[in-house]
Amino acid sequence: MPGETDSIDYVMEKASGPHFSGLRIDGLLSSPPASSTSSPAHRSSSAAGAFAEADVPPTQPFVIGVCGGTASGKTTVCDMIIQQLHDHRVVLVNQDSFYRGLTPDELLRVHEYNFDHPDAFDTEQLLDCLEKLKSGLPYQVPIYDFKSHQRCSSSFRQVNASDVIILEGILVFHDQRVRNLMNMKIFVDTDADVRLARRIRRDTVERGRDINSVLEQYAKFVKPAFDDFVLPSKKYADVIIPRGGDNHVAIDLIVQHIQTKLGLHDLCKIYPNVYVIQSTFQVVEHGLGHLPFTEKQVVTPTGSVYTGVDFCKKLCGVSIIRSGESMENALRACCKGIKIGKILIHRDGDNGKQLIYEKLPKDISERHVLLLDPVLATGNSANQAIDLLIQKGVPESHIIFLNLISAPEGIHCVCKRFPSLKIVTSEIDIAINDEFRVIPGLGEFGDRYFGTDD
Repeated sequence: MPGETDSIDYVMEKASGPHFSGLRIDGLLSSPPASSTSSPAHRSSSAAGAFAEADVPPTQPFVIGVCGGTASGKTTVCDMIIQQLHDHRVVLVNQDSFYRGLTPDELLRVHEYNFDHPDAFDTEQLLDCLEKLKSGLPYQVPIYDFKSHQRCSSSFRQVNASDVIILEGILVFHDQRVRNLMNMKIFVDTDADVRLARRIRRDTVERGRDINSVLEQYAKFVKPAFDDFVLPSKKYADVIIPRGGDNHVAIDLIVQHIQTKLGLHDLCKIYPNVYVIQSTFQVVEHGLGHLPFTEKQVVTPTGSVYTGVDFCKKLCGVSIIRSGESMENALRACCKGIKIGKILIHRDGDNGKQLIYEKLPKDISERHVLLLDPVLATGNSANQAIDLLIQKGVPESHIIFLNLISAPEGIHCVCKRFPSLKIVTSEIDIAINDEFRVIPGLGEFGDRYFGTDD
């Protein structure tokens, strides 16, 4: 019987490698073969491409796109956001700066030129600008003269790296590549009559045009372009602001959200072992991206050779009872046959230091461990569980703590004590309350998941 048990364990162990359905790992293939002790820092860019999480690296700025019809109040909204984010470095980039200079032939027929069409903008240069700013590099933004319809050849606007980049323009949502660089998309929705009145005042006073040419251009180009390009892009917005700058409530809520996200990124800068993915619940898949791997070639049924990656052979999960058990199905879906241990810790207030029960694989010291608990609040229970794993011989650097929602207090508590451990979460909330619950949070996760709440 012992031999039979060993053979069953062997079969299960052989099947416990990560199994992915439809997962693209192209990005990983450009990385050189890594040893079992390789650091994820050497493959951060490839791992991000492999898991398609669209997460925001902590060193990159928060990019906001502000779109809307002509004279809808986009600039006013941007100015109000900038004023309320006075504690952070914020830079405003106008899509109008990237108008193409007109050719001599186009200048002769300037009244027939459609300035509201996507082709009127140099989108490639706009993309280059955003990509460089997101990488922390300065950029020389062109200056466009609306009277001569040319770019100033001798001057430009120097834009430096910032915490927040706001891109404003009528067609900033039109190109998918530009949208993909945004962390938040805002559409300013204002009545058409109000927009027309504002446009007349702006173009006559600021741009030196006569009212007849403004009205003719509006009827011939501006309104059709709004109907064809601007309005359809409204569906891509995360937030729609009616009445533009007059909607102080909406702008206040947006600023609060941005401040929360910036605080989240600050924690990531303090603790490089904290990884915040996009707000989806694919935490397990992303956590697997931090495992060491080596390059491996396989022969497909068609006889072709495919180069992929082979993850570490010894892996196990450990769930902190009982909320952590809610994440076990997701782990088994990715790693079929994986061994999962259990730890039960009594949580009395914010103490969470009384170990009640533990059942772990005997060879856990030889394994990489995915520690499962959906909510990280004070961090005391997590520290107790991590202490136990280290006592069992698991190296701290072999532990990846997976959770869905974290509080800043928990991040500080765990990371200060275990700097080599990795935390992968999908959201860092505001704080914990007097009852040691994450706010706004989810309440008691175990009761809600297992249906035992009142």
